[in-house]
Amino acid sequence: MKKILPFFAIALFLVGCNQKKEVKLIPTENFAKEVDGKLVSLYTLHNGFLTMQVTNYGGRVVALWMPDRRGSFDDIVLGYNTIDKYLDNDGERYLGAVVGRCANRIANGTFTLNGVEYHTAKNEGGNTLHGGLIGADKRVWDVVSVNDSAIRLHTLFADGEDGFPGNLDVTMSYTLTRDNQLQVRYSATTDATTLCNFSHHSFFNLKGEGNGTILDHYLQINSRYMTTIDNQLLTDGKFSGVKNTPFDFREKHTIGERINEADEQLQKAKGYDHNWIIDKSNPKAYTWCATLTEPKSGRGMQLWSDQVGLQFYSGNFFDGKSKGKCGKALAYREGLALEPQFFPNAINHESLAPMPILDAGEEYHQISIFKFEVLPNEKK
Repeated sequence: MKKILPFFAIALFLVGCNQKKEVKLIPTENFAKEVDGKLVSLYTLHNGFLTMQVTNYGGRVVALWMPDRRGSFDDIVLGYNTIDKYLDNDGERYLGAVVGRCANRIANGTFTLNGVEYHTAKNEGGNTLHGGLIGADKRVWDVVSVNDSAIRLHTLFADGEDGFPGNLDVTMSYTLTRDNQLQVRYSATTDATTLCNFSHHSFFNLKGEGNGTILDHYLQINSRYMTTIDNQLLTDGKFSGVKNTPFDFREKHTIGERINEADEQLQKAKGYDHNWIIDKSNPKAYTWCATLTEPKSGRGMQLWSDQVGLQFYSGNFFDGKSKGKCGKALAYREGLALEPQFFPNAINHESLAPMPILDAGEEYHQISIFKFEVLPNEKK
């Protein structure tokens, strides 16, 4: 029998083929820092197939290594290799992070609950995006527990923070399972009616970070309808069928196949940055949402969730000015996000029910699972 090295001594060399890439862990000291009076660190999880590094700053997935069909490993999420790059960041803010307390956009930073109008911090023009100035991504979460394959984090959003009502108590976890799933779970309670809508915001490139475009990835989305948007990328309360449009991913298509078609909504978003309505008979049902594959590497990822909507963003605003963990530029359309959530701006449109409202005495729960596999041959 082969001797298995203890986890804390992981080297993870791939023996027998010098051309195969190995897992290269980010040193934990790169994230050892006090931020807002709390300690930040970096934690490494593994299950024998996936190796993931997570920081409690923003609950971020910093790195996620998986093999291709040759057994060569790549880091398939975009991120930075030091905490300082996340703190002093002039590029994409939400790399790998938890987003909330209300994911996506709130029009004009304004909504009404129980007859009271609230005004939230505007951080995207005149709108609120992903919770405002101090969202879930900009706080140091408390580490409740951690082991070789799972980490549990906790934070408290204070009443009035970024303009939202209610003290919102949130716990989340990442778990790598033996069957190669990354399970993301959230739970929350509040002492006053508030908005509660969390999502995971990793940017994926199944070729590996810095290894080129995501336009030749194949994507399939379990959706016949989507919410339509205005010129600020805000949902307008209406729905549209995807049939005979560039948004129809009911059968798999490469992302780049139709992304530049002269569609009015595509022009507004500079690519895909839209919300799909997941096909399900019960709004609370746990359902397959999407499948992403990269034909050359053979890497595949399925997304399952209990959420009603899926935001697909194709990395249209990466400009190459920031460099990722591998030292290569995070360039235009070289990463994509698949974000399960309530419908964007739903609180301002009754037609977009169910609403992302949590009342005192109720509990919010969400589960999203990313299932990874290596496909044999050249199956796409």
